[in-house]
Order: sequence, then structure tokens, then C-alpha cells
Amino acid sequence: MAVGKKTGGRSKGTPNKATARREKEIAKGGDTPLDYMLKVMRNPKADASRRDDMAKAAAPYVHPKLASMQHTGRNGGPIQTVDLTKLSGDELDQLESIFGPLAGPGDDDAPDQAGEGA
Repeated sequence: MAVGKKTGGRSKGTPNKATARREKEIAKGGDTPLDYMLKVMRNPKADASRRDDMAKAAAPYVHPKLASMQHTGRNGGPIQTVDLTKLSGDELDQLESIFGPLAGPGDDDAPDQAGEGA
């Protein structure tokens, strides 16, 4: 096997003849597979299950995949949690007086305006 600098061949990014020919034929033919999937997905007369399947199949081509995020506590340790279930009513009231104003108006569609859980 030869070692050293590669000489000759296609420059980087240049498609080979078969790929270029195939892409040219697809462009002449009209719809790509993605175009077809989007048409089916947007067709209100198509079966709902089929439309759902096309939406799932087309999604990776249209929307970027989101990266996962890792969360950690201080110095990379576990996230610290506090068990509030063992607090007395007075202790909970004191916490609510401190943190209640930070919570804002509470526009969470909850009918309970007292700020107490169910």
C-alpha cells in the first residue's frame, strides 16, 4: 500500500458519475421522496394514520435532532433536592412568604389561587 500524499482522483466533494447521474434524473423527475412524504402529510383527505407515519418519516429531514443535555449539581455531583413533605404548616407558610413573590403570577391554568397543592 502506498504511503504519503495522495495524488490524482476526484477533488474532495465532487460526486462520482453515478451519483451525479442519479441526482440529475431525480431533479428531472419532479418529486423527491421528501416532497412525496410532505404531500401525503399535508393531504387532509389521506388517512390520519398514514399522515402520521409520513410526518414521522419526514421529520429527520426537516428538523434538526436535538442534542441531549446532562445536568449536574455543584462540582459535578448529584443535584441536591429537598423533601418538603415533612415540614410543618408554619414552615411551609414561611417558605411561601419568601419564595411566593419570586414565582410570579402563576399563569399555569390552575384554578387554585390560594397557592396550595391538591
